[in-house]
Amino acid sequence: MLKLKFVFFWLTFSLLRITLSYATLPVRLKAVDTPNDRGGSITLRIEPLSSDTTEVKYKILRSTEQENSFQSIGWVTPKDTIFIDTQVEDGVKYFYLLQANKGDDVLFSAVSGPVASKGQWFNTQRINVLLGVLICLLFILSFIFYGKRGKKFYIRPIAGLQAIDNAIGRATEMGKPILYSSGLGKMDRVATMASMNILSSVAEKTAEYDTPLIFPNYDPVVMATAQEVVFEAYSKAGHPEAYHPENIFFVTQSQFGYAAAVDGIMTRQLPATNLFFGTFEAEALILAETGNSIGALQIAGTDSSIQLSFFIVACDYTLIGEELFAASGYLTQDPKILGSIKGQDLLKALVVCLIIIGGIAGILRWDWFIQLFTVG
Repeated sequence: MLKLKFVFFWLTFSLLRITLSYATLPVRLKAVDTPNDRGGSITLRIEPLSSDTTEVKYKILRSTEQENSFQSIGWVTPKDTIFIDTQVEDGVKYFYLLQANKGDDVLFSAVSGPVASKGQWFNTQRINVLLGVLICLLFILSFIFYGKRGKKFYIRPIAGLQAIDNAIGRATEMGKPILYSSGLGKMDRVATMASMNILSSVAEKTAEYDTPLIFPNYDPVVMATAQEVVFEAYSKAGHPEAYHPENIFFVTQSQFGYAAAVDGIMTRQLPATNLFFGTFEAEALILAETGNSIGALQIAGTDSSIQLSFFIVACDYTLIGEELFAASGYLTQDPKILGSIKGQDLLKALVVCLIIIGGIAGILRWDWFIQLFTVG
């Protein structure tokens, strides 16, 4: 009888020990799909139910099943409130729980889940960016609309662009060619695209005056584009027969090899006018000094602020800053381009005003105003 009581007592003690060993942790675990992301992550929010700050690390377990096969994916401390699991697959449901070891006891939180991750279409924390984009589109499209309806926009005189007509006329009177260069830029560069727009206007005028146009190229794709642009300009001017594709040719993709070739063309052909519009690097001063030495009238424009200084000292006229990108609208007087330029100018003025107001808001601690422009 005594042995039966001892066995019963031992079984009761063992069951009680097991029950205590798997007691519930004093924390609440909630797993949710991470908001405002592209998917591939689940956020675990940990909320302590007591003020116990014992320095015990909690192991985070994850499983695709609710009752077994949980595996460790990381650790947190009692002070942590968020853990982001980035090693998940979109569309797969996961279960989570916390495990803590206190002596011989193993404590677990309640299971949280199932939860699956997915990408969101829009980040709600960037509504201010969306509003800014919509305002920009509204300004630009409005000015383009007014321009297409015949409204005239004022663009301040740009000396370098006003001189292009005189430069072409000078070459015509002297019976010498015009040399054009877009530099080292490829067709994916914005400055090269702007250069092609300027080339179209220049080629149309050279077709009218029957002035030779020479265009050595650094990139074969730019060469092919330039040939099409010039041919279209000559056709628009009514002189397609005057187009000579051999005057627009590929030289080399070596930077200083290109500079040497263009310098050689200058010294042999002695062009009356040199036009440098595009992306230029260390060869800028070499080209400009050679052109200056033969007495050519030179007009240049580039998006490289470093090379602008060399063009300024060696060329007769230089387009500074965004004058290069506004050149096509200035030369063609296209209402769509002029409308977009005016819209952008107004937006720049608006941004300057917001910067000034933002500085005042920072000094006066207008937190509500600063939050309007805070992303994330």
